[in-house]
Amino acid sequence: MQLHLATVEDTARLGAALAQTRPPLAAVHLHGDLGAGKSTLARALLRALGVTGAIRSPTYTLVERYPIAGGEAWHLDLYRLGDASELDFLGLDEAVATLWLIEWAEKGRGGLPPPDLQIHLAIDGQGRSARLLAGSESGRAWLAQLAESAI
Repeated sequence: MQLHLATVEDTARLGAALAQTRPPLAAVHLHGDLGAGKSTLARALLRALGVTGAIRSPTYTLVERYPIAGGEAWHLDLYRLGDASELDFLGLDEAVATLWLIEWAEKGRGGLPPPDLQIHLAIDGQGRSARLLAGSESGRAWLAQLAESAI
């Protein structure tokens, strides 16, 4: 699925649509250069899932955890990770998180849940482009539901 996100509001609408259609357990790998909108999309999705208060960027903490209906959402930013073995020090427990939002997932290759959905973001003029790819059967069903929603 390919989308053009002309405004921040379009990104928020995509985040809301992802939240409304998400499966009970999901891993989302967010790809894109610095400034492409990965954190903005993650923040919009978390907001749509009912997270109130500050939604901090995990740039320095590497992981931020948020209670959501049915479990916890974990937002990871692995940009500063030197090696995938450093994931061991983050205390990640796959049994606890029901939603993984992972920026720079390639830096944690082998130590993370595989993506149900990959979202590739890029600067496109004044807005952003978003390419969504399913990585699992659950991801394919998620994309099918997303295509039926009004984004």
